[in-house]
Amino acid sequence: MLDDHSSQSPGGRLTLPKRYPPEFRRKVLDLIASGRRVAQVEADRDISDQTIYSWRRQALIDTGKLPGTSSADNTD
Repeated sequence: MLDDHSSQSPGGRLTLPKRYPPEFRRKVLDLIASGRRVAQVEADRDISDQTIYSWRRQALIDTGKLPGTSSADNTD
């Protein structure tokens, strides 16, 4: 099964998910929280909407607003 952020290249080869620094993630989430539309942030920052929604969901879990496994508890 592919990770949410994995994809296949045009040649059909699996590409690894792109890694973003924590400060980039925070900036994206701050933009969304300030009222920017996900589609606009997606276009401006060259990042998929699925990635943004995933980060937002994890942030809600981490702050106790949604049930789930927090980032602190989800260490490999």
